[in-house]
Amino acid sequence: MDKFMDSPWFLRLTALALALFLFFSVRAEQDKSSLANVGDSMEIIQDVPIEVYYDNENYVVTGVPETVNMKIKGPSNLVQRTKLLKDFALKVDLRTMPMGSHTVQIQSENISDKIDVQLDPATIEVNIEEKITKSFKVDPELNDQLIADDFELVRMEVEPSTIEVTGGKSIIDAINFVKVSVSGEEGINKSFEQKGRVRVLDRELNKLNVDIEPEEVTVKVEVEAYHKDVPLVVKPKGKPKAGITVNSLTSDERTVTVYGTRKAVDEIQQLTVEVDVSDISGNGKQSIEIVKPKGISKTSPDKVNVNVDVTVSPDAKKDKSDEENSDDEASASSDDESTDSEVAFEEPSSDEQNSENTSDVPKKTRKFSTLEIGLQGLDKQYNGKVIKPANGLAELTVSGERETIDALTESDIAIYAEGSAIKEPGDHILPIFVKVPPGIQYELNFKDVTVMVEQA
Repeated sequence: MDKFMDSPWFLRLTALALALFLFFSVRAEQDKSSLANVGDSMEIIQDVPIEVYYDNENYVVTGVPETVNMKIKGPSNLVQRTKLLKDFALKVDLRTMPMGSHTVQIQSENISDKIDVQLDPATIEVNIEEKITKSFKVDPELNDQLIADDFELVRMEVEPSTIEVTGGKSIIDAINFVKVSVSGEEGINKSFEQKGRVRVLDRELNKLNVDIEPEEVTVKVEVEAYHKDVPLVVKPKGKPKAGITVNSLTSDERTVTVYGTRKAVDEIQQLTVEVDVSDISGNGKQSIEIVKPKGISKTSPDKVNVNVDVTVSPDAKKDKSDEENSDDEASASSDDESTDSEVAFEEPSSDEQNSENTSDVPKKTRKFSTLEIGLQGLDKQYNGKVIKPANGLAELTVSGERETIDALTESDIAIYAEGSAIKEPGDHILPIFVKVPPGIQYELNFKDVTVMVEQA
């Protein structure tokens, strides 16, 4: 036995046996590890959508994310098949839950029980609210910097002007702005129409997740040359004929719209038309063309009708009759001669003639010291107050037939400033207007007033 163990063949056989043992041991471990790797695997599926089940006709649900990430682990073949086919579903069932806030778990469907599913997040906070619908007015907005120089935005209209917004009560209550923006290239100088999508925003201008009907509206933008309305003042020019007293010159138009460059328009506070009274011989109406100041391209209207109210004394009427007779004789001798009395004025009525043929009517002068100065035509977005004169009162001296003056009351007199041309707050100097009954002459203790205008 000792000889056999000492022989070289024994040693060789022993070494071979050990080598074979080690080889198969290592191979078995490798096969075992390989089988383990083949049996289990793990994958992450990104952005898996979530289906939400609830009464969507009466309720609104918030807090449910659109997608979640899902990690699956299990047998390799099942994991790969699930990832490839994506024939599973993730859902949140809220049909049996009452209104209010709830913590719910996202459930998975159609996934093998041999696969371990982990969702990120696994639970979510949801809020179930009553669904309501409310109407909102759509406000258009346009950057004023896009308007060309010497042009201005007149108005913007939205069609339809209101929309229906549907959502949860808390979201509807949070709505502060419903807007549609109008875009365009710089230098807009004409009117246009444009479609735009409606945006519903909260107080911090965050967009709210609501249903809008309709989602798109049409905006009509009206642009005109720069303009504003200014008061129209009528002034006499020249000297009336002897015996002719001009009681009043009043225009059918109280204001005139002036168009032109921004600088020229802003500098104009009023427009004046002059009526030549030197040829007036009776009551009537004159059409006067408005003289455009420098920088003004047009006025609307370009002509105004001025009503002329005069008193003709008996002596003047007699002189006029003599002149007419003389003119008739002159016209009989020469067809080329004519008289300037044939202008667009009406002759005094028969009642006036009868009155003028009687003895002189007694005259009277009277003073009103506490007439309140009114402010007309001011835009509703402003409040105005007369600050000069400080008490807001005017002193008016009137004269005319005694009977008429005695019957005159403060309610028969109107003293006011015209504020339709005011476009911004501040102090403004405005011309004064006076309305008195026909046949009464007046004298006011000032020509204009200062008005303080504030935002309403």
